[in-house]
Amino acid sequence: MPALSTAAASASKAPAARPRRHRPATGPVPDFDVVIIGAGSAGLSAALVLGRCLRRVLVCDGGAPRNAPSPAVQGFLTRDGTKPAQLLELGLHELERYTTVEVRTTRVTAIVRHGKQFELTAEGETGRSRTFTTRKILLATGVEDELPPLEGMREFWGSGVLHCPYCHGWEVRDQPLAVYGQGKTVTGLALLVSRWSRDVVVCTDGPGNLTANARRRLRLQGIQVREEPITRLQASADSGLELVFETGQLLARRAVFLHAHQHQRTNLAEQTGCRLTSKGAVWVDKNNQTSQPGIYAAGDTTPGTQQAILAAAQGAQAAICLNEQLTREECPK
Repeated sequence: MPALSTAAASASKAPAARPRRHRPATGPVPDFDVVIIGAGSAGLSAALVLGRCLRRVLVCDGGAPRNAPSPAVQGFLTRDGTKPAQLLELGLHELERYTTVEVRTTRVTAIVRHGKQFELTAEGETGRSRTFTTRKILLATGVEDELPPLEGMREFWGSGVLHCPYCHGWEVRDQPLAVYGQGKTVTGLALLVSRWSRDVVVCTDGPGNLTANARRRLRLQGIQVREEPITRLQASADSGLELVFETGQLLARRAVFLHAHQHQRTNLAEQTGCRLTSKGAVWVDKNNQTSQPGIYAAGDTTPGTQQAILAAAQGAQAAICLNEQLTREECPK
């Protein structure tokens, strides 16, 4: 019988079986590999990396991010000066090509662990609740700022009242600035802000609780301290603002910096038993995993410096750690 040609021989072979995707060894298959709660810089960055890993991902978008009142995101390489909403729109657009990633406008209200999986309950825009299951969770819900109960603080928040000189210092450089607060916190922030302006005034709104050494350090940098009570902030004629003291005196400033107290935007970390730091941040290890196995966290939710670019980096790092943990579970020794 004549030998088959090379082409014919190749054609006569059965097609090679395609490698099977990694699967958990046992148990029911959940709806998703990872559910990301939060659609800010951290959450969308994590979704991008996990989408590129072919992971089944759900992003739960619970609303506007913390920096929504800010006129722009600063210090974000290639996106310096981009409006916060536009940055997120760009991120969502990039996710469209990754078919394993789904984004829903929904708010997660409850998380229940079932062995190595989780069942989440979420409420949609219509108020209707539904449940779904996942192998892992990434908390990227962020924080909310607690502003002092001073008239005008909320109205100027993000424009004239600012939280971060690294984010906003360049825009108000060489202009008269104020730093609001008391004690050690206001001292450190005022010294930092003095990098951007030689005209900085600390306003403590009553007794400043400043040590003699703190006053000395401020004085050496030419930083004045005003301890009179303040009644309100108001707009000034030159598009800045004015601090109005109880005495009736006005202090015109281009902007006021402060370190606002914060709290977690949701109680999901507390609800699931995740350890919190003394400052209320969600504790994570070097792999961005919380104290609860299978629950990870990234962005402003966790301790550390808060910037959009750092949140995005943490989201990417958490995604890599998540994918590698999932792979270890799918490929047992």
